[in-house]
Formats: sequence, C-alpha cells, structure tokens
Amino acid sequence: MSDLVLDPALRAKLDRVLLEQRQEDRLHAHGFRPLRRLLLVGPPGTGKTMTARALAGELHLPLFVIRLDGLITKFMGETAAKLRLVFDALSETRGLYLFDEVDALGGERERTNDVGEIRRVLNSFLQFLEQDESESMLVAATNHPQLLDRAIFRRFDAVIEYPLPDSELAKQVVRNRLANVQLGAIDWPKVAEASEGLSHGEISLAAERAAKDVILAKRAAVTTDGLVAALRDRQVGSGR
Repeated sequence: MSDLVLDPALRAKLDRVLLEQRQEDRLHAHGFRPLRRLLLVGPPGTGKTMTARALAGELHLPLFVIRLDGLITKFMGETAAKLRLVFDALSETRGLYLFDEVDALGGERERTNDVGEIRRVLNSFLQFLEQDESESMLVAATNHPQLLDRAIFRRFDAVIEYPLPDSELAKQVVRNRLANVQLGAIDWPKVAEASEGLSHGEISLAAERAAKDVILAKRAAVTTDGLVAALRDRQVGSGR
C-alpha cells in the first residue's frame, strides 16, 4: 500500500479494510464478518486495479483477475455456467478475486436494448453475490458506475470512490515516478496546472516520458518545462 499515491480519505477506507481482514478472528468471535466485498468506482488510471494488487499483497492472498471479455460469450447459458465456476473457486481457494470492468455484467436490467438472456446473466451474478459465504475477498471495479444496476451496489460491503488527483497528489505521483532521476528546481504550481484533469496513470506516464527525454539527451536533470510539455502531450492525447 505504501507504493500507492491516494487521497487521504480513500487511504483511510482501505486501511480499515486491511484492519478488519487482519482482525477477522476477533470479529468472528463476536458474530461479525470483516469487509470483504468492495466495489471500486472512478475514472480510468486512478488506481483501482493497483489497489486490488496491493490489498492482495498486504494480506498475502493470491490475486485472481476475472477477464470478463473472456467470460461473456454469445451463448448466455455458457456465461452463467462460467460465473458459477468462478464463485465455486471463491469457496475452494481463498484469494482476492478482481472483477474488472464489472459494468459489462452489471448493466441496468431495465435497459430496453437488452435481451432477456442478458438480464438472466445479470440476475445470476446478483444471486451468486448474495449467496457467496466464502472467506475470499471479492473486488469489483468499474469506470462507469452510472451503467450499473442499482441492485449491484447493495451486494457490496463498501463502495469506494477514486477521484482524480489534486495538485498535492499529482506532485507525489511525479516524485514517486522520478525517484531514480535527478530533479531540477521544479515549479510545482506550473506542474499542477498542467496535470489538472489527468489521472494518476496519465501523470505517471508523462513523468516517465520527461525522464526518458533527459536520459536520451544526456541532460543532468528533469526540468519544469520538460514535465509540463509531457503533461500537455497527455492532455492532448486524452482529448482534453
């Protein structure tokens, strides 16, 4: 978790998840279960997938990533059967199971362009979530929470939102990514302005680009101008 650059309120929520998981025996002794089903929502590149990896690492659990693009087939009966296999695995092998882009399964059941079979797959998913009594952690992530059926939210112990980084977090992302290179006298307000609206991942890629430019040009240090130029390139590439 120390490798992640996160909003303090968000980190506090994740620390609470870790605390409950590590103290699960004490909670069980009083008839409670630890937080174990998390729904992570937020724009791409804000750290949802990395959070799942970090939680698995902190708890010494194997990480299983459910590739929904491989799970969903044109034969909806097959999709439901594959889902059952996944939930059977949750009970048989304790781990952290990440359902990425869960909106592929959890779209609104009342959408008029959905066929009955697709709605049945969603209903199966909701039932599996409801019946799951395993000791595994189930983490679902989505970039599009507005597409999720409202019933999905009720099946999770916590819904955790991932905002875009503010100026201080953007600075931390840049510093973390450039820890192994020399930094010049950086004008951080300028860097913050250029990074506005970018995700953690986009800022990290821009910082990497600025570092590579310095290394390839055999210059001494990363400069404000180099960082700002790389960040603006990401803004253009993101359509901003």
